[in-house]
Amino acid sequence: MTSTEPDMLQDFSSVTLQEARPSVVSTERLTLRRPTLADVGTIAKLANDRRIAENTRRLPHPYSQDDAVAFIRATAAIGSETVFLIEHDSGPVGMVGIDCSTPDNAELGYWLGVEHWGQGFATEAARGAIDFFFEEFDDDHLYAGARVTNPASRNVLEKCGFQWSGVQLHRFLALGSSTPVDCFRLSRGVWASLKSWSSARRVR
Repeated sequence: MTSTEPDMLQDFSSVTLQEARPSVVSTERLTLRRPTLADVGTIAKLANDRRIAENTRRLPHPYSQDDAVAFIRATAAIGSETVFLIEHDSGPVGMVGIDCSTPDNAELGYWLGVEHWGQGFATEAARGAIDFFFEEFDDDHLYAGARVTNPASRNVLEKCGFQWSGVQLHRFLALGSSTPVDCFRLSRGVWASLKSWSSARRVR
């Protein structure tokens, strides 16, 4: 998953990590929580836009409520992917998650509903998910990618401390073909050095 949000300059000051199961991450403006079947309609409405699907590897287009149901059930059953619904003012705006299905190759992904682009939500949500990942898991690196034609998503990753590591071809479901992707890596050491962005703390 990668964002197509145009320009995100908004920073935030505090991330609060609550208990991991169920997981809730709160940032200055956003709440990240596990999606449920009650969210199916909203997720389908947000995701059903070709501009999102063409920049997100696994999203089909069109995106139906059945797709949303299958996604929520699959992530709950497999247990190798941490997925958060991004909420702003009690309303969902997109998704952010970390796929740990490949050992030592955890990958960050995210997307936002088109009407929520340009407000800094992708950067804020990504930072919250990154803090959660390094707090909850022992991995030393987190990976991410963005289409080479999507500089806004690259911007988000660079703001979060990711470093460019090369270009690979990846298949995008909505495109029905492979396309070049800028690959990025964030080390635990770099993340720790940038902790001033969040002052993350666990609340019991």
